[in-house]
Amino acid sequence: MSWQQISCEKETRQAPAGLIRLGSPDQLDWEPYLGKVSCVYIDPPFYTGELFNFNQRVGEDGWKTGKRTLRLEAYSDRFETREAYLALIRMLAATARKLLSDAGALFVHVDTREDAHVRLLLDDMFNERNFVNQLIWAYQSGGRSLKHFSRKHDVIFFYRKTGKLHFDITHVPIPRDENRQNHMRRTVDENGRPCRTIRSGGKTYVYYDDDPVYPSDVWADVSHLQQKDPQRTGYDTQKPESLLRRVLLPVTEPGDIVADLCCGSGTTAVAAALTGRRFLVSDSGKPAVSVTRKRLVSQGIPFDLEAPCEKTPARASLRQFPGIAYIDVCLDDFAPLAPWPDGITGLDGVDQWSIGWLKDGVFLAQADAARTQKTPALARTLQMPLLSGAPAALITDILGNRYCFVWRE
Repeated sequence: MSWQQISCEKETRQAPAGLIRLGSPDQLDWEPYLGKVSCVYIDPPFYTGELFNFNQRVGEDGWKTGKRTLRLEAYSDRFETREAYLALIRMLAATARKLLSDAGALFVHVDTREDAHVRLLLDDMFNERNFVNQLIWAYQSGGRSLKHFSRKHDVIFFYRKTGKLHFDITHVPIPRDENRQNHMRRTVDENGRPCRTIRSGGKTYVYYDDDPVYPSDVWADVSHLQQKDPQRTGYDTQKPESLLRRVLLPVTEPGDIVADLCCGSGTTAVAAALTGRRFLVSDSGKPAVSVTRKRLVSQGIPFDLEAPCEKTPARASLRQFPGIAYIDVCLDDFAPLAPWPDGITGLDGVDQWSIGWLKDGVFLAQADAARTQKTPALARTLQMPLLSGAPAALITDILGNRYCFVWRE
């Protein structure tokens, strides 16, 4: 009787909230979701020529102080030619078009480097009459240039798939901008409602203070993530949840499916789940899948995960203590065959782990532990109810590699 490493392709929490998938969109099977997605958001590389990173904190001390970190490559934004870059955008847009329902919406997030080329590509693929908006996300962050006007905005292209687009701007009211109304006359109407009036062209226009206000196509009220924002995961180019809510809510209803084909740190999945939407997200990078999984687990958001576990040998020291109704599993040590960098050993190399049951090759998660700023020390013992099936443990290391072990009698 011992714990043995096995191959496992899927993790499930048996809930319909959402799905995370590891892999490039052109390599994944989307057949079950074709024509069923209400909104696709794509935040691809921007053709910067740079490498972007994920700063993985290591061990209890790393999570407490932030001083012990491992810098992993999150994704490459290096392309030999513009044509190679646009080929990626074309592939992502083609996948999005297949996924979208007739009432669905596509949002493609880029910056000023390639916005003109991306706009023409999307006009060709979706038909320019299905172009809805060029949204400007203006933000205040970073330094200022003295050689030109500082570049402080991104561009988000908004397309519909067909003329049946579902759009309800009343889902995203914003606070009234008092400064823009200081030239108006303050008064109350005959019913005592506070309002402001302005006379123009021989007509008097009345604006009530309690009427909702909605955003235009320039979003300067959504803040960029600051350095110490609690949302930060260490993943470069992470977007704020408030931005994704602004994108998703007008074009979806609770229960609809939202897709993100370059999910990065998982913001789309979190924003969708917390507003009652389902999510379907993918990424080709292991760090992206790992950090997305952790964000969802830490917020109690159910999901399924399709990502193969490592087949290279690893050693896990696990003990189990069966009770009357529950079983405790203790993780004492872990080490992969290839050592981690920077001399990292033992449980310092474990970022998160779960226990559950293995059934038909699928890991059914029952209890989780993960290192976060709130819980820098990794819980070494987890408890789950006694069920039919083989007890199993799923371990994710600091590189985003996943290993599965099952108890064999």
